[in-house]
Amino acid sequence: MLDELALAILRKQVVLFVGSGVSKNIGLPDYSELINQMAAKLGYDAEAFNKWGNSDFLILAEYYYLKKGSLGELRSWMDRVWHNPSFNIANSAIYREIIKLDFPVIYTTNFDRWLEYAYDHYGKEYTKITNVADMTLTENNKTQIIKFHGDFDDDSSIVLTESSYFNRLDFETSLDIKLRSDSLEKSILFIGYSLSDINIRYMLYKLHHQWKASKYEHLRPKSYIFLTDPNPVREAILNERGIIPIVYQNDDPGKALTNFLTDLNNAVKR
Repeated sequence: MLDELALAILRKQVVLFVGSGVSKNIGLPDYSELINQMAAKLGYDAEAFNKWGNSDFLILAEYYYLKKGSLGELRSWMDRVWHNPSFNIANSAIYREIIKLDFPVIYTTNFDRWLEYAYDHYGKEYTKITNVADMTLTENNKTQIIKFHGDFDDDSSIVLTESSYFNRLDFETSLDIKLRSDSLEKSILFIGYSLSDINIRYMLYKLHHQWKASKYEHLRPKSYIFLTDPNPVREAILNERGIIPIVYQNDDPGKALTNFLTDLNNAVKR
């Protein structure tokens, strides 16, 4: 399985999809810290605020937006805290291995800029795509980094509130159309995602449904998702939807992902 994926990567036939698990492994705050910050900015006790929203950051962010009228102040906090200048991207083995694999297209649901910083650090050219206008800037031999849930440079693009999340699930924006096009041509490798994330499960379902409706499902490129916890129930559902699970069981998700990416790079070299 690994050799088959490595061969597709070597042929530039794989799109990488990067989730929050990748950013978390370099020490970025998780959503519980984001909720606490929303509570502080609204003048609420963090524990009570969490309880009112049932720890659902989408609902709490929606409430924050209703009270504040914008996400500007919260976005500024996220930008500062998530881009702590004391962190050196050169210390991240995960990002180093991603750069070495040299994907032609990378989608990410992360707001942060660490993927772009990694490309800058290693001197690799890329084009960042946040909206339809950015698509006109793509160039051959430059990696496309598509900010699927928005970017800190554009407040309006950020998918954080419940409303923006539901709009994202419509799966009909220009970025969605691009993803559907890319998935027809190439395999997709998902890393940094949990199968408890309804967004990624819905996306996998939609991509599967697209192929099934086309009557050409037998021509679909294989796609893969990296996991650290075996789950036979969800793995069976993923397989039925055309997604092959690659499981590296480890109590340390960051170490597991590093090992996988290193093994994949070694397979590409072979």
